[in-house]
Amino acid sequence: MDTLLNRLTDLHLLRGRRARLLRRFLAAALMLAGLLVLLHPASARGAPSTATVVAARDLPAGAVLRAADLRLADLPDDVRPAGALGDVGAAVGRLLSGAARAGEPLTDVRLLGTTPAAKGESGTVTVAVRLADAGVAELLQPGQHVAVVAAPDATHTAAELVKDAMVVTVHRPEGGGQGVIAPDKGPLVLLALPVSVATEVAATSLERPVTVTLR
Repeated sequence: MDTLLNRLTDLHLLRGRRARLLRRFLAAALMLAGLLVLLHPASARGAPSTATVVAARDLPAGAVLRAADLRLADLPDDVRPAGALGDVGAAVGRLLSGAARAGEPLTDVRLLGTTPAAKGESGTVTVAVRLADAGVAELLQPGQHVAVVAAPDATHTAAELVKDAMVVTVHRPEGGGQGVIAPDKGPLVLLALPVSVATEVAATSLERPVTVTLR
């Protein structure tokens, strides 16, 4: 009798172990499936997706994009923004018109065209200047090429500081008003300039009124 009871007990324990192992296996399988969905949401659901260029890290406005700043990610077609880029090479060397967060898809309207560096200069940096004439700043658009001119003063004549600068962005006050900007000063303008003249332009803009001529 004891032997029969022992066998029944052993059988019950064996079935219990198998049930626990089965539950653990199912739990592990569910966790793995969830991880796959998290890493590859579109492919896991079978939804159509397209490789899209996204920021690999947080990027500031005016950044000249490098390959290390970008990566490809599969985005479902139903959430992929219009104009999103699908080739990293198409973005390398171009200017970012506004700051971008890591993982943010990059579209054609967020990128500006060729920079002065792409035309043979040693490099490009972004310089902030405040134009003397607010009306001129209102005419500027990202990607526009301008020449930077220092206005004459008591000791200097008018001088062209750089022949080819690119407008990265114009920081206008919210609501379209002048806000706290002095009436004789325009909004802050970010310009992409060759490294060789960037320091001179930045220093001159602090000492003398600066404006731009449209090209």
